[in-house]
Amino acid sequence: MTIVRPAIRPAEAAGLVLIRQARSAAGDDEVLLGRRSQGSRFMPGVYVFPGGRLSALDRRPSGFAEDLAPPPPGLDARTRTRLAVFARAALRETFEETGLLLGLPTPATAPADAATTRAPDVWAAFARAGLAPAFGALGLVARAITPTASPLRFHTRFFLAEGANAHGPLGGDGELEDIRWVPVPAAPALPIPEVTLRVLEEALARRAEDAQGARGTRPAPLFRWVGPKMRPRAWPGPLGRRA
Repeated sequence: MTIVRPAIRPAEAAGLVLIRQARSAAGDDEVLLGRRSQGSRFMPGVYVFPGGRLSALDRRPSGFAEDLAPPPPGLDARTRTRLAVFARAALRETFEETGLLLGLPTPATAPADAATTRAPDVWAAFARAGLAPAFGALGLVARAITPTASPLRFHTRFFLAEGANAHGPLGGDGELEDIRWVPVPAAPALPIPEVTLRVLEEALARRAEDAQGARGTRPAPLFRWVGPKMRPRAWPGPLGRRA
């Protein structure tokens, strides 16, 4: 008798796509990527954006102003109503995995319980660095759901932000290895998941539109697998990777 196991419900997660202007002679914009360790249970040995599943900390206000940009059109109700939760998770995971604080200088302080203690959480780190988290600079660009056949599944909300606002030395907690700014045209040559390149394409398109004053008008697509293929976009895309 064939036993049909129910599909695993995806855990909610968030990621951050950081892109900055070129700092190399080649002149290509750069995206922040890190390699997951070979010992990871989920997607080992591939390059990804910083990110991860929600934690209890993400469900509580940061204590800073959380003036998020308006969500893109066509967003599902759960993402829209919990946008601040996902934004906190994206900032926290980026700090934990890369050591970078996405923020803007501010004379303001965090709440006393964060600013006057040595708490290890991300919001205390912002306060000690004299930075306010750049919530308003985050733009939701895409969602992605892991295939049903995967033993670990995530429904990830990906945000885009300007890499020039990322402060601190690259480091992190060791979950990501070889963390570096990669020239965008070089990204497809890395061992990198298709979903990461799809989200990068979407982020690049949104970044170009933002530069033309059209921020917030582009829907944030949901990338999911239908059979062996990912939808909804045709492949290869602008980055030239084969399916």
